[in-house]
Amino acid sequence: MNAAPGSFVDLHTHSTASDGARPAADVVREAQRAGLAGVALTDHDTLDGLAEAREAGRALGVRVIAGVELSAVEGDVETHVLGLHLADTAALETRLAELRTMRLSRAERIVRRLNELGVRIAFDDVMCQAAGGAIGRPHIARALVSDGWATDLRDAFDRYLGNGRPAFVAKDRLPVKDAIAMIHAAGGLAILAHPGQTGTRERIEALAADGLDGVEVRHPGHSAEDIARLGALVDHFGLTPSGGSDWHGGVEGNRVIGMMNVPAAWLERQDERLARQARATGEDQACVA
Repeated sequence: MNAAPGSFVDLHTHSTASDGARPAADVVREAQRAGLAGVALTDHDTLDGLAEAREAGRALGVRVIAGVELSAVEGDVETHVLGLHLADTAALETRLAELRTMRLSRAERIVRRLNELGVRIAFDDVMCQAAGGAIGRPHIARALVSDGWATDLRDAFDRYLGNGRPAFVAKDRLPVKDAIAMIHAAGGLAILAHPGQTGTRERIEALAADGLDGVEVRHPGHSAEDIARLGALVDHFGLTPSGGSDWHGGVEGNRVIGMMNVPAAWLERQDERLARQARATGEDQACVA
């Protein structure tokens, strides 16, 4: 689908399937209100919102890109990787179910640690905040706010949940190379999410060698300098640019759907990369035959 000249897309959003505040259909409706040509639903470790999003996309004339956000590690550094344009979601779902089980175990350990600190929140309150979605620290933060232990989500992270804070529990480790392989096995593109100042030439080159397909160039956490540097590195290493609002349902601030003005031409570059990879795979299979 070719987008109209000058149109925009948003390739990083979240719904109540993970830690967003709005259902998947609302994500698509907001994309349509923002005049976007396309939107990617990239919930954490789950594809549960995709069917709803696609149905809304068909009704509203908005292209919905099947996506996911994986939390991986490079050494000891947490790294988020977006999987976009997922085709074989059934193959991916088994691995995602394992990651969601790890998320649940981590949340239980965090709540136990909070209780040991005298912060008496119940795990049932956290599960209520998650409402069936893939559980994460934002749900625990919301429970802390709801029960009066923090003034807002930032206070909850600064006081209890952030890295190095008293109730922080590290995630189980998923190497970035494995995350990239998972996404490729599902027919998708692996995109480094919001690298900011850590998106150096050396890092991007190493990840490209591991199979990385692209980099999130435009993100609310990126400065103008970050955007310029990452865009140049994407072109230098033959990767594809991506970008999005990282929308979780807010209506104010810079993390509002569509506000990053991601060109629809970037989505077309991703389509072209997928087509090239499909042709290369077909040629390889023909040689084997």
